[in-house]
Amino acid sequence: MQLTAYTKEFSRNLNIAYPVMLGQLGHVLVGLADNIMVGRLGAAPLAAVSLGNSLVFIALSLGIGFSFAITPLIAEADGAGDIETGKSYFHHGVIMCGINGIFLFILLLLAKPILYHLDQPPEVVALAIPYLEIVAFSLIPLMLFQAYKQFADGLSETRYAMYATIVANLVNVLFNYLLIYGIWIFPRLELEGAAIGTLISRFFMLWFVWEILRRKKKFRKYFIWSRKELLKTVIFKRLFLLGFPSALQMLFEMAIFTATVFLAGTLGTIPQAANQIALNLASMTFMVAVGLGVTATIRVGNQKGKANFRDLRRIAFSTFFLVFLIEAVFALLFIVFKDWLPTWYIDNPEVLFLAAQLLVVAALFQLSDGLQVVILGALRGLQDVKIPTIISFIAYWIIGFPVSFFLGKEAAFGSMGIWFGLLAGLTASAVMLYIRFNYLSNKLLLASESKSAEVT
Repeated sequence: MQLTAYTKEFSRNLNIAYPVMLGQLGHVLVGLADNIMVGRLGAAPLAAVSLGNSLVFIALSLGIGFSFAITPLIAEADGAGDIETGKSYFHHGVIMCGINGIFLFILLLLAKPILYHLDQPPEVVALAIPYLEIVAFSLIPLMLFQAYKQFADGLSETRYAMYATIVANLVNVLFNYLLIYGIWIFPRLELEGAAIGTLISRFFMLWFVWEILRRKKKFRKYFIWSRKELLKTVIFKRLFLLGFPSALQMLFEMAIFTATVFLAGTLGTIPQAANQIALNLASMTFMVAVGLGVTATIRVGNQKGKANFRDLRRIAFSTFFLVFLIEAVFALLFIVFKDWLPTWYIDNPEVLFLAAQLLVVAALFQLSDGLQVVILGALRGLQDVKIPTIISFIAYWIIGFPVSFFLGKEAAFGSMGIWFGLLAGLTASAVMLYIRFNYLSNKLLLASESKSAEVT
């Protein structure tokens, strides 16, 4: 097949992906705003944000993973032209995400004492606890927002969640500024002010996306709720069977990145602060790949609904090729600007030097990180989630974490060794997931063509 068969899909892929990229980047920018503003308070407060968010990110990965079940089901129903089925998945998805938000909030409150037993600097833990308590509550509106976002994504309408996220970020930055530093009539709350800013912005984001979607003609039919639809066990079961493995996939990946925070913390406050800077920068480029991963889910789900498996493979491979090219550019930028980018956050020379070193390793895993999330999105579009979950566990916790643990000791490579483990895990994940998608999609294509041949 000629290269143009793939490159001609780039425009369509990017049209769907760019709002998701910007929307997901908006979530990261909430953390960026917190990090930059808190970083002006010193290394210990910055490390505390990193430590507090480490538990939040684990909970967040579970909640978002469950919400991912909504998109392929909506996309398949949309491809088949079945609005009623799509509406049922949407309503059940909102209820599921609301319950998840409450559950995760309670879970984080119960998990707080863990921070005292992770060999972290005591001054960092003392600052992290009140920050964690407030941010944990923001998971309730955030999970409900995810339900509306994944629903709109499934209908290929990705820009509305982007609008909500961008505006919410402006709200977050405003309240951060007022509450961290005590501007005008507002008290100086420092880290707790950053957490309150995040909480306010997430409630605003939920209200904004709900308001804008319900007013659009395309979505109006989906917003008609009926009591008889609310609790159908079979729908909740299908969402759970797709959502739980997706949640585990995100958990396994997010947890290894969270483990780097804990491992860096055992090396001291300076390594932990540097680790947080490098993670935050790497997560921003990762959101571009997430956008293409959602695109792969939507477009593969549509083609699955149409039973067009030849185009399904071609479109999926076009997203793989596109993310490879984009991430190669990011890798080059990380290497060229490794000494300048960390200065956005802090002016501590020791932190800046170490963060620059970590960005070199981050540059190396850009390609595999981008590929694995897009291939995972394509598999989700096929509603294949069980085997990819096993692959994710093997890649991150059988391969990646042991490398991080042993090479990340002070007597070995220190912080660099921790990130060598990330590189190993992400690369293993990308290779195994590609093999899985190629096998499964080719099997579906051959079965479809064989069936067509029998009919003729």
